[in-house]
Amino acid sequence: MGVVFGRTLGHNNCMKNPPNIIVQLVHIQGPLKGEIQEFSEPKISIGRYPHYHVHFPKDFGVVSREHAEIVREGNRFKIIDKSQNGTFVNGKRKKEAYLKDGDVLTFAEGGPKVSFLTKMVEDEPQLAGVPGPSPPEKTEERLYEKPVVTQAKPDVGQAEKISIQRVQIPLVIQYGPTLRSFKELPVTIGKAPNCDILLEHPGILDRHAEIFFNQDQYWVRDLTGQKLISVNGQHVDLQTPLHPEDVLNLSPRGPKFRFMAGGRLAEIEEPVQASLEKKETPSEGENGRKGPTEVKSIFDKFLRH
Repeated sequence: MGVVFGRTLGHNNCMKNPPNIIVQLVHIQGPLKGEIQEFSEPKISIGRYPHYHVHFPKDFGVVSREHAEIVREGNRFKIIDKSQNGTFVNGKRKKEAYLKDGDVLTFAEGGPKVSFLTKMVEDEPQLAGVPGPSPPEKTEERLYEKPVVTQAKPDVGQAEKISIQRVQIPLVIQYGPTLRSFKELPVTIGKAPNCDILLEHPGILDRHAEIFFNQDQYWVRDLTGQKLISVNGQHVDLQTPLHPEDVLNLSPRGPKFRFMAGGRLAEIEEPVQASLEKKETPSEGENGRKGPTEVKSIFDKFLRH
């Protein structure tokens, strides 16, 4: 006989304790950009009220005071819009929608954006008021904990090769509006179809880099053979460990990331510089004067004679 999984969570005879699911909201645009919030409550309120779980500045009018809420239903989560400006899931306006890992939520058109993620944590029995033991290493539960460093920081670009094994350890990479989450390392970065992370960027080669975990640390390995990767401005010969606040530049042309505790890479957006040359300019300016395009053309002809 089938069992409705969502209902079993409320019956002790079917399940001793409901699974502890943590909701993670990664702010990728808006006043809280860069923050990662975690919630275990069955209902998460979102708006401008200061007592809400996710509260935006009171003068941030694009978001309603009571904008939306995320409600747990069994092992699923539903976003419910309560605003006039709307809530969008992956760019589509929704009044209600069930969420899945990696969905991008936008609160009002052009408003703040967050990426929705979940992780399941297995609780261990413990006495009330007494903290339980730390989660075991190399498990999914360490998603946003600071990795334990058991040795001195090695030099960047050390040439000694380290054996790489598959381990259950998380990695979250934010690149532009997208967010990728992995539960197992290593992962490869490049343009080739067989890479785990495909980055369409002029500075990225087919097989460019590898992120792996060894000796209680995250590492980056340069797969280009051209020493294109640098950490904090120093070129990586082969591989180097990553520490919180390290700046990882995958090539001199970018993209550039900041490594944060718990296996998170967030893109560092470079300021866009205005071009000094105009692609389209009039042949004549005001008062009949030659425009910059024609002046440059005349100057080139003069040099050729």
